[in-house]
Amino acid sequence: MGTRIRFFGVAAYELITDKGKHIIVDPFLDENPGSPLKHDQLERVDMILVSHAAWDHLGDTEAIARHYAAPVICGGEVKNYLLARGIPTEQVRATTWSIAVELDGIVIYPVECHHWSQIKMPDGSYASGVPMSFVIYLDDCRFYHYGDTAIFSDLKLIAELHKPTIGCLGVTEPWEIVPRVPGPGKLITGEMSPYESALAAQWLGLQTVLPCHYCNPAHPEAARDLDLFNGHLRQAKAHGLHTPRSVVLAPGDEIEVGKDV
Repeated sequence: MGTRIRFFGVAAYELITDKGKHIIVDPFLDENPGSPLKHDQLERVDMILVSHAAWDHLGDTEAIARHYAAPVICGGEVKNYLLARGIPTEQVRATTWSIAVELDGIVIYPVECHHWSQIKMPDGSYASGVPMSFVIYLDDCRFYHYGDTAIFSDLKLIAELHKPTIGCLGVTEPWEIVPRVPGPGKLITGEMSPYESALAAQWLGLQTVLPCHYCNPAHPEAARDLDLFNGHLRQAKAHGLHTPRSVVLAPGDEIEVGKDV
């Protein structure tokens, strides 16, 4: 069997390698209206990757780290938060762009991410850090997790250096949970518009792209953005440009590298 990739909604993914290792990235499960599982219903967890400290990406990292005694790879602000919450220091590895980490024979390469990361610490102070995207080197694929990045032209450099084969990119907002963060005005895109995400997918040179950052692909606004994203890819392909295959997953769906990809 090849690597299996399961989507839980927003930007939460589980990668199950061909050797049976379970990697969970940005594990927002318990309060995620799209996720089919709660954190303690996962079969096993061998590694947790956290791109940044936003509540819908950090998610249930602390609870999962406790429940499964799983190591965490994250930025410095997330590490300090987890240590303040009582997670042992030997269980958490802080890193940042280009400081690669090997764990259980799997290489995690953090790469540039244009976003922000801030978290309220247990003592009421705030910590900020450097958000990350990841390229995860597996035997049969190189998975790019976008970590909420906006578009930037050095995605082409990431393609040249790492040659990711499959990856996820945000194309919309998780509209069901947007009201949890009130403020003036109305959000009209996520970190990337559908057109920007389509460009990013091309610049990264992906063979397969998994559009994400939604709780339910059938939500009217999410469905609109997914249609726009896929339409931009079709238009680029019609002009003879390299475009990846787009696979829209509903939360709970999974694909297998070498079979479905």
